[in-house]
Amino acid sequence: MKEDHRDSLEFDFSGIRPEEAIISTKDLHAWFHNNLVLKGISLSIARGKVTAIIGPSGCGKSTFIRTLNRMHELVPGARLRGHVFFDGQDIYSPGVNPIMVRRKIGMVFQKPNPFPMMSIKQNVVSGFLLQGIRTDQIDEKVEYYLRLAALWDEVKDDLGKPASSLSGGQQQRLCIARALAIEPSVLLMDEPCSALDPIATAKIEDLIHSLRGRYTIVIVTHNMQQAARVADYTAFFYLGKVIEYNRTEILFKNPAKSHTEDYITGRFG
Repeated sequence: MKEDHRDSLEFDFSGIRPEEAIISTKDLHAWFHNNLVLKGISLSIARGKVTAIIGPSGCGKSTFIRTLNRMHELVPGARLRGHVFFDGQDIYSPGVNPIMVRRKIGMVFQKPNPFPMMSIKQNVVSGFLLQGIRTDQIDEKVEYYLRLAALWDEVKDDLGKPASSLSGGQQQRLCIARALAIEPSVLLMDEPCSALDPIATAKIEDLIHSLRGRYTIVIVTHNMQQAARVADYTAFFYLGKVIEYNRTEILFKNPAKSHTEDYITGRFG
């Protein structure tokens, strides 16, 4: 057991400079009705990197990433206090359009959710038509985003088939293609592999590696090995607070907090 030499639970050795951050939160609190879920979260997300959020069930991981693109406020009874800055602008400031925020900060959910009555092609098109792309670009753009999501070779001859005909892993990659087609800067992924088998999970992880640098990715995962494989930075959440946040290899190999060590070694969680 490590001795803790700091009183505060929040512990940030990440070393991310302000100019490197694309998203920063400051004293972020979030509630569902009277239940306080996030308790003063302040951390920065590095531009072009993959950041993993880990921690036991109920610690606030999914709530946190939903505050980053204003999806938290869509839940009845949800409220928030504090700040979320995206490229220096507080996304909760009066006059900020939440739809525009969600175009810049896209999201992929735990369970694949393609539009089942639409074809594979139409699912992708539904994303980038929001950008006003000309009709003569549609086929080119569909191929581009399906290639970006590592799905093109598997579906190029079946674009007219319903999305529901795809396997679970293919559906998730289609959802990623649809999210990327909106041309976001940030992609939030809420346990995107939890419903997938190991082969499909490996393909999603390979995809995350391929997107690193081109996009900023924040992934919630219950799988600590996955965080170690894909993330540049990892934040450990517990009871609505950030216990420790650091470069992934440091956090897993030499955690500074006993809470972190206990969790990653399986003493609780």
